[in-house]
Amino acid sequence: MVPWWDIPLLISLGLLAGGLAGLLGIGGGLIFAPVLLWLNLPPHQALATSSFAIVPTALAGTIVHLQSGSLPTRSALAIGLAGFGSAFLFGGLGGLAAGWVLLAMQTAVYVLLAFSIKEPPQAEEEAGEEENKEKEEEKEPLCLETEETSAPLLAGVGCIAGWTAGMLGLGGGLVLVPLMSGPFSVPIHQAIRLSTVAVLCSASAASLQFLHEGRGIPWMGLTLGSVAALAAQWTARRLDLFDSAVLVRCLRGLAIVLAVDSSRRAIQLVLSQPHLFMH
Repeated sequence: MVPWWDIPLLISLGLLAGGLAGLLGIGGGLIFAPVLLWLNLPPHQALATSSFAIVPTALAGTIVHLQSGSLPTRSALAIGLAGFGSAFLFGGLGGLAAGWVLLAMQTAVYVLLAFSIKEPPQAEEEAGEEENKEKEEEKEPLCLETEETSAPLLAGVGCIAGWTAGMLGLGGGLVLVPLMSGPFSVPIHQAIRLSTVAVLCSASAASLQFLHEGRGIPWMGLTLGSVAALAAQWTARRLDLFDSAVLVRCLRGLAIVLAVDSSRRAIQLVLSQPHLFMH
């Protein structure tokens, strides 16, 4: 059980995770997983519980994007279905890996993203023209955001979401947004919306797998995720108010911080198991 004095902190961290989820297209697992590890849950339990928390958080953001009409239907289906299917596969494989291995994989993902994510070339121009576009955006808020992206490419991206959700307890948004907005040239605001859908589908599939296997603590995850969902809705509605450069910098900074934290935990687990060094 969680001590009562930790509850205000959990609520605060849940709101933070939800705010980042709605703003950056992540599921909140980047915050949920470290919080649950901090509560002394074993890595497998913490990562599975994180997936339960991601579901309501990503659902809140997806509902906002659907209501706004800014989510391209075919692209959303491609990335969502691929994420759902692949999460079942990787969810089963995750239970076979040692806890320190999962944390080491998390670290590798964070480091890769921290060094690979780049600001879009148009970022500075968009920032300078922000005031001139405000009136046009009020009349045509969707602009190019509803353009469809290649379904096969997005299906491949969805598989990556399934891997991160099934094995690492992460929604995958920190991987998907840079990938779509970089090599695939998807506008970052649209990439965030599509990432939210992929995160929802992959986390839902992973959660079903974990529930079947008895991994994770569903009530704890859903409670934390429900708090985060409130903040996710608030920030998702204001996504278009943030410049692309700001979003990219937030993603990069978050990746660096989490890389340090997950690598520290992986090293602690390895050092606590002397038999790994014995022949």
